[in-house]
Amino acid sequence: MTAEQQGGTALVFPGMGPTRFADMAEFLATNRHARRRLATADEVLGYSVYERYRSAPDDYAEYAQIAFLVACLALADSAERKLGAVPELVTGPSFGQRAAAAYAQSLSFADTVLLTARLARCEEEFFAEEHREAVTHCVVHTPEDVLKEVLAELAERGEWYDISGRIDRGFHLVSLREPVLDWFKGRISDVGGYNMYTMWPPVHAPAFDGLRRKAEAEVFGEITVSDPKLPVVADQDGSVLTDAAGVRRMLLDTFDRPIHWPDIVATLRERGVRRMCVSGPDNLFTRVDSTREHFELVHLVPPRVRGRG
Repeated sequence: MTAEQQGGTALVFPGMGPTRFADMAEFLATNRHARRRLATADEVLGYSVYERYRSAPDDYAEYAQIAFLVACLALADSAERKLGAVPELVTGPSFGQRAAAAYAQSLSFADTVLLTARLARCEEEFFAEEHREAVTHCVVHTPEDVLKEVLAELAERGEWYDISGRIDRGFHLVSLREPVLDWFKGRISDVGGYNMYTMWPPVHAPAFDGLRRKAEAEVFGEITVSDPKLPVVADQDGSVLTDAAGVRRMLLDTFDRPIHWPDIVATLRERGVRRMCVSGPDNLFTRVDSTREHFELVHLVPPRVRGRG
């Protein structure tokens, strides 16, 4: 089969999910690409990312985020050799958009590390003062019309909610107040849906426009965004970004615009992509029907993570 018949290749950096230090430690300590990137991150931040990750207080602590970023990019460093092809497009839903911007050389790796660390602190400060009860909850097997009925009931109770992401058919992220989460989960179960997990800090909600403004004012002013060397597919709407302004906008949109994986899938298919290389630990985007139905999937993960399936 020729390369033309095989179609193009896209590189995808996944959103960040809980990943145990024990599963990542050996890869970070022994992989030459990871060691090189960790050394740069340590120099930028002035501390040992590895040592702080070892004792990180939660799955999304600043040090855990940096370690996840390092692992995803280190895996991608050798992807071309393993794939035998150069990716034609790069994308990254949610947290993955930072690694995507770095891989496309729209952000330097040093600036990506600095951006990630400072945004972690920025989010912590913001949610300590505003939207303190907000969480983002993941539901599956819940058709959109059925979800709308449950959300209408929530609105009748005078409660706030935002759609924070559409992942696949019947698969959504919903942001709402934690005090009504148990009621919401109960209603999802009542209508035949399934509750997956709840995230804090919450993400991608239009109500968090204040976080966007805070991040832009306090973090992005010191970060240089350049035109990408490789087209970047925005995770909010699947648009193809080829200039610095577009990438910068995508990075800011993450705070107050929902992600939309089906739009990414549609763009990749329109561009002739047949093979998707996912670089990093993921239990979400590699498992949904829209990914498996349309692409040959290559998933690069640290050995211990692969072993956990």
